Amino acid sequence: MFDLSGHSKGDSGESGPRNKDAGQPREKTSRSIINCPSVLTGLSREMRTQMNSIVAFSFLLNNKEYSEEEREEFSTNIYNSCEQIISLFDNFLDSAIIDTGNSGTESVLCNPSVEFGTLFSEFREILKKERYKDLILVTDNQSYLDSEYLIDTNRVTRVIRNLFQNALNNTKSGYIKVGYSIRNDKLTCFVVDSGQGFFKCKEFLQSQDLSQSLSKFNDTFTAVGLVLTRKLIQMMEGSLWIESNGLTGSGIYFSIPVSRVVNPEDATNKFSNTMSTI
Repeated sequence: MFDLSGHSKGDSGESGPRNKDAGQPREKTSRSIINCPSVLTGLSREMRTQMNSIVAFSFLLNNKEYSEEEREEFSTNIYNSCEQIISLFDNFLDSAIIDTGNSGTESVLCNPSVEFGTLFSEFREILKKERYKDLILVTDNQSYLDSEYLIDTNRVTRVIRNLFQNALNNTKSGYIKVGYSIRNDKLTCFVVDSGQGFFKCKEFLQSQDLSQSLSKFNDTFTAVGLVLTRKLIQMMEGSLWIESNGLTGSGIYFSIPVSRVVNPEDATNKFSNTMSTI
């Protein structure tokens, strides 16, 4: 098992020595979204593809010759294309903002079992859609963890949503497993699937040259999502690694430092004072 810097990892999931700036966002590297022509070309192509789909299905939707069931399918396809466009540009713009250095972490007081329980319920609702009828969701929600922690919940949930969407795109049938654990002030989360995307995901997560990676795997949506995922984890001073699950399935894990709160009220006041000082 290796992290994305090539260091071996022990059973605890802790990586070996990292560069002193490994946890910091990088403004000018080959991983920069803004400075990668292949990403911009891919965005343009993906936009045209999805817009053509929306226009075509909108035209069919207005044709009274189709049945109600067929028209419902057209509406679903339009909605899916809109979701793809929004997700792609959200990831692209957020990654570009990080590249400019205008983003920071914002830890809040939360109960992980509640936060993750809500997130996993969201995933269950998604898998109720007809197109995911051959997929099942397996969750590992450690509800016995009833302590409060200081966690950047916005970024953690954003990363997990990205990884879940990545698993959906690469898994036509089988299962997706999501879960987390907290040990030694480390929050470790994972998304494991039985799909076909391991080699592609490994390439995009490890690549220092997005143009070269996109020439091997022509998938802008996956590339942009995984690049943002890595940058968010770097901002939280965490580590990220990928394992194979079976022959082609993926297991993507990340670990970030968290602070357990003994007295939530005192910790909140102390944290608020720290934030105001900064």
